[in-house]
Amino acid sequence: MNKFFKCTLAFLALTVAFSGLRAQDRNAGKPIIGVSATTESGLAAAPLTYVNSVKIAGGVPLVIPMTTDEDQINAILEAIDGLVMTGGEDIDPLKYFGEEPNLHLGTIVPERDAFDVKLIRMAVAKGIPVLGICRGEQIMNVAFGGTLYQDIPSQAKDSYVKHNQNAPRNYATHSIDVEPNSLLYNQLGGVKKINVNSYHHQAVKDVAPGFRVTAYSKDGIVEAIEKEGTDCVWGVQFHPEGFVSSGNTDFLGIFKHLIDCANRKR
Repeated sequence: MNKFFKCTLAFLALTVAFSGLRAQDRNAGKPIIGVSATTESGLAAAPLTYVNSVKIAGGVPLVIPMTTDEDQINAILEAIDGLVMTGGEDIDPLKYFGEEPNLHLGTIVPERDAFDVKLIRMAVAKGIPVLGICRGEQIMNVAFGGTLYQDIPSQAKDSYVKHNQNAPRNYATHSIDVEPNSLLYNQLGGVKKINVNSYHHQAVKDVAPGFRVTAYSKDGIVEAIEKEGTDCVWGVQFHPEGFVSSGNTDFLGIFKHLIDCANRKR
């Protein structure tokens, strides 16, 4: 059996599996939420914190393997009702926002950058609700024309908050200020300030056209963005799944809103 035929069979099997899962859970009243795969050799995987948070909020998580094949991405997007873009490695500044790499730039994975950018652009074009988390927020910003701080300590001179904590993911280490009447404000139950966790050294610098900033840390680093004209495309810099998956309900509204958007999409 040649390689092309094997790939075709695998693609057809994947499509059938997605279609069957979609039909089954539509009958159960649960939306299917795609979770973008992280980079791990030989695996199509995502951390269970994301998977479990989707389940707790009332959705059915489905991990999306990395690919840049548009036919496969289209088939996958036809099978899901919402999308979570997960955290992970740094984003290539030279390719995606035209900057020379900073000395403190961390690991980049070109294959994942290409996958994430294509996936999020195609999802938004199809009207699929999207939640970006950490790198997911950053790739959302970059995919639509924004830029990043490649390294907060060396580039954001007024920054004084420790944005890469040495503490468990269900433990908050700094506060953020939330814009009233924003998506995040409503998802958090109308709070203007909340304590969050922090695991990043990159962050949104210039926000993408058509997006607005809806939360900042005390030192001015962007902590949330949302797409104007829709209430179903937004991102956060912190990791709400770290809290939700451990039983903390303070951030559950973020995932509940994704489920609500997905139900409306259905």
